[in-house]
Amino acid sequence: MPRPKEHVVTLSAGDRRDLTGVVSRGAHPARMIARARILLELDESVAPASDRRVIAERAGVSEGTVYLVAKRFTEVSGRVEEVIGRRKRTRPPIEPKVTGDVEARVIALACTKPPEGFDRWSLRLLEKHVLLTDGIPPLDHSTIGRVLKKGGFVLI
Repeated sequence: MPRPKEHVVTLSAGDRRDLTGVVSRGAHPARMIARARILLELDESVAPASDRRVIAERAGVSEGTVYLVAKRFTEVSGRVEEVIGRRKRTRPPIEPKVTGDVEARVIALACTKPPEGFDRWSLRLLEKHVLLTDGIPPLDHSTIGRVLKKGGFVLI
């Protein structure tokens, strides 16, 4: 006796029409089209869905992909666009070194009088002083230049 289905997909007529349009036009990314095909195959509002293995063969994906699409459908409460579309990152892969506080401190350093023996600040000189300043992560001279340019500060 087969296991009861954990994630049942039932599509409304509008969702079904939209997914059919995505599949038939072919103007979308391949993964989006594959997910749309899977959802159409998993739809139980018209007839009982086939086995995962059969759906995977028809859509040209693995059984795990079929399972994950069905699971995602139930997680997002049936919002089809979120299932077939690409997920947005909640945060960047690497935290940025330059935050608002760091920007303000670099600009404030650039506004001070240059050290003795120098007429003006250069990016390389600022880089050396940023290394000596507590609370500011080590920044490259090109990064310092971008921060100053973004802040509207021009080194003369």
